[in-house]
Amino acid sequence: MEKTTARIRTEIVLVLGVSLGASAVYSAVSLLAKLTAGKPLADQHATLNPSQAPGRPWLDLTYQLLGIAFAVLPAFFAVHLLRRDDPDALRVERRPVFDLVTGLGLAALIGIPGLGLYIAARALGLNASVVPADLPHVWWAVPVLLLAAVQNAVLEEVVVVGYLVTRLRELSIRLPVALGASAVLRGSYHLYQGFGAFVGNAIMGLVFGYVFSRTRRVWPLIIAHSVLDIVAFVGWTLGGNKLVH
Repeated sequence: MEKTTARIRTEIVLVLGVSLGASAVYSAVSLLAKLTAGKPLADQHATLNPSQAPGRPWLDLTYQLLGIAFAVLPAFFAVHLLRRDDPDALRVERRPVFDLVTGLGLAALIGIPGLGLYIAARALGLNASVVPADLPHVWWAVPVLLLAAVQNAVLEEVVVVGYLVTRLRELSIRLPVALGASAVLRGSYHLYQGFGAFVGNAIMGLVFGYVFSRTRRVWPLIIAHSVLDIVAFVGWTLGGNKLVH
């Protein structure tokens, strides 16, 4: 049992260390940089999906696609590790109607209050101004943003909820503590946006973690997260960059 416990702990550290755990560390440093930049947090920006090669659209597209492809790999690695030990670790039977309806319901439940929290945090000076996308006006901008939204959803929901909660429960950690750890991690890698983003994403993590604990399914979470990011990324781009600024 001790060897199994040690193996799981080591595995968790390694999986998070090459994925969202590392993102949380960088995000905390980014927030520290903003707080010590000599101007209020509310006057600063946090840019998502920036151009990777300004003025060189085909090279930019190549970087964007490579970034999306490599960023999603830790999710597949986490699924491989879980299903290697237990083929039934994540429920994969097809339930498209349940997954879609639940996912859309979660998107509405999280999205509307989340926008209000963002506005309140900005007004209180607790959040930077979030720029969801800063891509050039090219034909591939919207398709790339759609792919980026799905990639974010798959990576976060598989690793931070499906994988982490499952492994923590295997370590005999109580469910509320496991859900809390997952939620804090989710909030932590959004700290580069500010304190409001931490709180909002941590709350989202608690809700998503609870749903996973009841259903053992990550598809509804992936659908909900994808919808939220698509609305933000594509809506910002098609709306003339004025929707959430």
